[in-house]
Amino acid sequence: MIRSKYSTHMGLIGMAALWGASWPWGRVVAQAMPPLAAASLRFLLASVVLLLWMQRSGRLPALARMQPRQWLGMAAASAAGVLGYSTFFLFALQLVPAGKAAIVITLNPAMTLLLAALLFREALNWTIGLGVAMAIAGAAWAISSGARADVLTGPLGLGELLLLGCVICWVAYTLIGRVVLASIDAVTTSTVTAVMGTAMLLVASLSIEGPSAWPALAQAPQSVWLCLVALALGSTALAYAWYFQGVKELGAGAAAGYMALVPVFGLLFSSLWLDEPLSFPLVAGGLLAIAGMVVMHYGRLRAR
Repeated sequence: MIRSKYSTHMGLIGMAALWGASWPWGRVVAQAMPPLAAASLRFLLASVVLLLWMQRSGRLPALARMQPRQWLGMAAASAAGVLGYSTFFLFALQLVPAGKAAIVITLNPAMTLLLAALLFREALNWTIGLGVAMAIAGAAWAISSGARADVLTGPLGLGELLLLGCVICWVAYTLIGRVVLASIDAVTTSTVTAVMGTAMLLVASLSIEGPSAWPALAQAPQSVWLCLVALALGSTALAYAWYFQGVKELGAGAAAGYMALVPVFGLLFSSLWLDEPLSFPLVAGGLLAIAGMVVMHYGRLRAR
């Protein structure tokens, strides 16, 4: 039992590392490949792995029993969490350093908590409120390069706005799951949304980038392809497997607490692999935002 718990915690640390590494990997891919075509291929590879996972776990027959409302919910989740998020993710990484972009993950739980409280009357307390304020302030400071008074009018450009699009799409994905997908297990949800999202990304790529984008993928260097495969198999399939195992063994709250490590790994890997500078506003704002995530997690535990 102790060994099982230990391996679960190590898996969650690995999950946070892979999700943190997705930012520098995505930065490399976005600089060398057509973004929508690359995202389509990423989720195609991930879909194959997830479908094999469903088959081995005996979940595939359950798809035939899903109701039309559940399929519609899956489609909406795919549009937000795969098509929308992936599009904003790669286009933003064409313009914004990966380390700065990784800080955006700290806004996801803050925005989700606030909207869940407004829409679903979920409990809030002063600890959660403090954590939300810290996360928002820290992320805003890091994204705006320290110009806190000019967050809305100063150094924010298209790349930062695209990062906010990532936040909006992920929060929408989470809230859709809260309403529509509660009766579907997490592995099935991830697999179906990945498959649907792949189809949506493919249509978007052919419509916006054109068929010529796909031959251009083959011209990318081997290092870029390695990053794309790492995004598909590591940051998508393997990281989700470790996360779901953590939810099963430790509970959703404890597993979600490891999300605070994602921007830490994002900043670290971006600095080591891409030689991105660690400025004071980026580090200080990131630490404040990460501390806010920890406070929010503690506040959720107290509320329960």
